[in-house]
Amino acid sequence: MSATSSLEDVPSLDIMTELLRRFKCSSKPDKRLILIGPPGSGKGTQSPIIKDEYCLCHLATGDMLRAAVATKTPLGIIAKETMEKGELVSDDLVVGIIDDAMKKPSCQKGFILDGFPRTVAQAEKLDEMLQKQGTKIDKVLDFAIDDSILEERITGRWIHASSGRTYHTKFAPPKVPGIDDVIDYYNKKGVVAKLPAEKPPKEVTIEVQKVLS
Repeated sequence: MSATSSLEDVPSLDIMTELLRRFKCSSKPDKRLILIGPPGSGKGTQSPIIKDEYCLCHLATGDMLRAAVATKTPLGIIAKETMEKGELVSDDLVVGIIDDAMKKPSCQKGFILDGFPRTVAQAEKLDEMLQKQGTKIDKVLDFAIDDSILEERITGRWIHASSGRTYHTKFAPPKVPGIDDVIDYYNKKGVVAKLPAEKPPKEVTIEVQKVLS
């Protein structure tokens, strides 16, 4: 990565910080990661730590879709028309938006994909697109956590709500249909790392670093 590439969009006060960041990042290996895990699994805690440590960009497909629609990119315009018809945005379109996002300077060292792929079909389309660029997914971090621990964690967040009790009894951890199939798909490629997500955040961070080193 060139230390001076596209600095014109960086405010002058931040240029020094940005150059230092790029200098630090230049020695980091490229990484393309997928994070999988339900709300409460600690995925959201680890994601920014991984992003900073390895100089990656964080690609959350929902945010990216909204941004593409807001900035009226060619794909964003198609997405907007699709959503206005009440239809689901196609996998090809989402992969196209990821493809666009990957070209940003912040994604030069790689990315963290969050919330995508959710199906094997999406995983295949993503692989196809990455293959064209001569890259691939390096690791899938599976924030595996027992349902009962997840229940405690999430209900813990709601403990002060007056309806806390009923929430607790009715609670069912969110299951994303098809997500196990995606994990199997990447398991066959030998890139899945199962993390002990029930451990305290600092210990999970250490495990993540072991897996990615």
